[in-house]
Amino acid sequence: MPETATIPPSTEPPAPKPPLLSREVVAEFYLHGEGIEIGALHNPLKVPGHLKVRYVDRMTETDLRLQYPELAASPLVHVDVIDDGEKLTTVAAQSQDFVIANHFLEHSQDPIGTIKNLMRVLKPGGILYMAVPDKRYTFDRDRPITSFQHLLDDHKNGPAATKRGHYEEYARLVNRASGPGLEVEMKKLLDMDYSIHFHVWDKKALTEFLNNMQDPLGFDLVFSMQIDIEVLNILKKRS
Repeated sequence: MPETATIPPSTEPPAPKPPLLSREVVAEFYLHGEGIEIGALHNPLKVPGHLKVRYVDRMTETDLRLQYPELAASPLVHVDVIDDGEKLTTVAAQSQDFVIANHFLEHSQDPIGTIKNLMRVLKPGGILYMAVPDKRYTFDRDRPITSFQHLLDDHKNGPAATKRGHYEEYARLVNRASGPGLEVEMKKLLDMDYSIHFHVWDKKALTEFLNNMQDPLGFDLVFSMQIDIEVLNILKKRS
């Protein structure tokens, strides 16, 4: 998903230097067969040529350009499947060797439900390749880390109860709206149904969250590493 907000000044340390591993190296090691990538927009994962990837998004390419005018000069991937990436209702169960979901989980209103649905479409032993930004190195740096209890509540009760609060926090701490302008900014984002970062983590909190969900959702966290501003995670569906 595009990251359009301006990063405010901060005393946080600069993003860590990239290690020898990269997205592409990890993909070559873990991915095989046929799968899907969700929300690739203008930045699809570069994968080995023997893999077959179909691209999933919630809108057509034309509508995506209306939603993200800042990408007007960027080529977008062809959308093969129009579907809500959090639900994947049109994708058959146990049909995919892999799912790629980079910078997607933070946009999910129910991350637990989202991972559950991504696991549903994977074959046993299939791979969820998932990069999530570390909030310390993005425009989310001033936002509080989403607690595990909040994630449980969003899954149990549905995200509608907390949606407005997420938009308020985003408008206030990312877009720097205040006073009467805060309500105006919130309404604009809500009316657009703009895909903000609903939930944010640093590496420690994200790893704890994924570790807590391994048994309930039936996967093993087989790889997790900070690579530049993001945490790259490999989740393997249990057989």
